[in-house]
Amino acid sequence: MLYYRLMKKYGLFSGVMCAILFAGSIFNNSITAYADSAEDRVLAHKEITVESNAISDWPQGPIIGAESAILLEANTGTVLYEKNIHAKEYPASTTKILTTLIATEMCSLDEIVTFEHDDIFGIPRDSNNIALDVGESLTVEECLNAILIRSANEVCYGLARHISGSWDEFADLMNKRAKELGCTDSNFANPNGLPDENHYTSAHDLAMIGKAFFANQMLCDITLSPMLVIHSSDRQPDEIMDANKMSIIPGGSYSYDHLVGVKTGYTDISRYSIVSCAEHDGLKLICVILNDETPNQYEDTISLFNYGFSNFEKIYIADTDSKYIIDSGKTFYSGNDIFGSSKDILSMDPKAFIILPAGVSPDRITESIFYESEDPNVAAVIKYSYNSTTVGEIPVLFSSEDASYSFDPKNSELPETEDDVIYVNVVKILIYTGIGVAAIVLVILLIKLIQSYQFSTKNNRRNWRRDKLFKRRSRGPAPTSSRLSQKNSTRRARKRSRSYKGNNKDLRF
Repeated sequence: MLYYRLMKKYGLFSGVMCAILFAGSIFNNSITAYADSAEDRVLAHKEITVESNAISDWPQGPIIGAESAILLEANTGTVLYEKNIHAKEYPASTTKILTTLIATEMCSLDEIVTFEHDDIFGIPRDSNNIALDVGESLTVEECLNAILIRSANEVCYGLARHISGSWDEFADLMNKRAKELGCTDSNFANPNGLPDENHYTSAHDLAMIGKAFFANQMLCDITLSPMLVIHSSDRQPDEIMDANKMSIIPGGSYSYDHLVGVKTGYTDISRYSIVSCAEHDGLKLICVILNDETPNQYEDTISLFNYGFSNFEKIYIADTDSKYIIDSGKTFYSGNDIFGSSKDILSMDPKAFIILPAGVSPDRITESIFYESEDPNVAAVIKYSYNSTTVGEIPVLFSSEDASYSFDPKNSELPETEDDVIYVNVVKILIYTGIGVAAIVLVILLIKLIQSYQFSTKNNRRNWRRDKLFKRRSRGPAPTSSRLSQKNSTRRARKRSRSYKGNNKDLRF
């Protein structure tokens, strides 16, 4: 199908010759490289120092034939393997991971990209393409598939012009985005990686771009597709079909089980390059191989993945570091927090982890805290190191938008004495104080109510007698006539009693 479109594009004779030259150039280049200098280049590259192998008590990584290589743990940013990672290299088609990443960030998948003359004829005839004609159109989604599976260079040009208006303006956008992603060694001059002395990058920078690219599930899935299929439509008349030739994908001759995504590249100058990602046992590893020989680029990639998964493990900070917030019952600098409530001001993710060589005790890590951050929600960043090598960093976050705290930006490390540090949540203290006062008042009122009820029921009779006596006393002494009458009555009663006893004194029983 591709040869048919070449003949359609360039004419029968030209199309056949182009296809022959294209196949011949690949064959000749490969044979020439191997016969003349490929082995020498590999041997020279193996002499380059692997910097990570010089780290004390660090697992020894493999000696590979690439001029530059890096193995990075994506979640923590920990560099597990480092070889010449800041060296200037030509990225070839690995450039396209940045091009497609920008496209997903700035376009909807159903946008229509129409190809112009310069897009079609601005690429070398023997470079990768899908033989589009001037005026034909693809959706952005179809463009992404053509770029990542077939590495179509004319599609890169058309998509770049669609996004920015021109290739040069898109190159400016690429460089700006690269810096945002943490690149320090790159300058991108085109969207497809065709040879240009001003178009270069490094293993480190491609790993930084790869962190964002491999976080996009759609882009990863496209790279693993075994076949490019673009159906005919009223925008372009042909069925475009071609196989994915990246040998490390499922079903390939170097298939790797844990692969997440991949993009390869090649030019005569750059040689063979590959940027890939694999995930296993909770580790997400990004591997970049630059300036290698085939099939070493696949063998070296698999070797580095196996090295990473076999020799490193993740350690949860919550299980190891008692100085900081590690669960709901502890706080940032909890040992010095007299109120035990600082968690509402500062917090750390209990799922945060670092990477250590397998079997290394967490007691051997050191921490440094830094207070400068462009993120307004980040109060500080704690960086963890093992033998002077960064193994992860954890942000200390403000727990809510209302919380505020000031740090001295002049400080760059933890205080020498932790006893000098106390973090207090003033708002929460005031709330708890108010609740406590309200509870005390409520208890007092309740006690008063109970006492009032109990004493009023038990003392009713005593109170009645007391009130009666008070009333009697308040009336004063009885009148004299009444008192005389009472005495006379008493005398008469006593006399009757004596008379009754005298009359019956002889009675016996």
